[in-house]
Amino acid sequence: MLLRELETKKLYLFNNDKNKIKNMTKNSNNTRTEKESEKNAFVPSCFRAFAPYFALIRIPNLIFLAVMQFLMHWAIVAPILQVYDFEALSGGVNLCLLIMATVFIAAGGYVLNDYFDTKIDAINRPEKVIVGQKIDKNTVMRFYQILTAVGVACGLLLSFLARNYTLAFIFVVIPGLLWFYSSNYKRQFLVGNLVVSFCAALSVLVVAISEVVFLQNKFGELIFYTPIPQMIYSWIGGFSLFAFVLTWIREIIKDMEDEKGDREMECRTMPIKWGIKNTKIFLYALISLTIIVLFLVGNLYIPFDGMLSVRYIIFGVILPLIALIYLIFKAETSADFRQASTLSKIVMMIGVLYSLVFYYLIV
Repeated sequence: MLLRELETKKLYLFNNDKNKIKNMTKNSNNTRTEKESEKNAFVPSCFRAFAPYFALIRIPNLIFLAVMQFLMHWAIVAPILQVYDFEALSGGVNLCLLIMATVFIAAGGYVLNDYFDTKIDAINRPEKVIVGQKIDKNTVMRFYQILTAVGVACGLLLSFLARNYTLAFIFVVIPGLLWFYSSNYKRQFLVGNLVVSFCAALSVLVVAISEVVFLQNKFGELIFYTPIPQMIYSWIGGFSLFAFVLTWIREIIKDMEDEKGDREMECRTMPIKWGIKNTKIFLYALISLTIIVLFLVGNLYIPFDGMLSVRYIIFGVILPLIALIYLIFKAETSADFRQASTLSKIVMMIGVLYSLVFYYLIV
């Protein structure tokens, strides 16, 4: 009898504690909800309304693109001209127009990519789908048209100031290339990857093209009797090639990450045509070749005394690329490939920041 009373008392105490825990959890959830509501109350409704648009245009990527072009001008082109007592002519308003044209066209490209990839994204990352859910497709298309129109207008104005048809051609053709990429090329074997890589490389090289055009306008053909154009194209061209290769690597990794959705939509990307295993082998070879070239260039062709440049390339770029090979080797899930993709983007950023090393050593 005594045992039964003790068991009944224990059961009562257990249930009482259980109810207390439930109430505490409920109160905690209510408190969290109230805090989130209070936090959202301080955020203007207009900001919340525009949040999906900001998500569409990939603000961090656009900031990186703008900073990259600024660094190419400020840390590479301007110091080269200073060595020969020349002043950079593509700075100021011209540089602003160049960056605005590139950023707005790139933003339009991101919007267009999401517009055509709605079904694929619904399979690969359904929680991040914006087109057709948070913003209707007609509005998204108008948003793309506005962004691209502003970008092309800035590019054409820059071309007019430079009195050069090559720049105009670039800023007219690239939006068309991005349209065909998003609507068709992206789903083709290799073509889509190479188109994006080419656009990334051109966004770097256009800084050199713009500067040389303005120099030619002021000094005529005499500028080509100096080593300035060759130096500008050599250095900016090196960064451009690096951007091409790293973008190509990242695009292939993203194809492996999105393999499930791409297969459902009958795309013909490298992982679908060759399989994940063979695609990994191709990446090992491409990254290894990149490492070899970087090592040779750092040791044989970069004309700076001391070890700062070589150490930066080895520890800042080559070792992370070796780590990238390891991540790709171990990758099995979409999350694993996403991690590898993030590392490839970081390596590209570190590579671009070498421009600051160049500035320090040459100035």
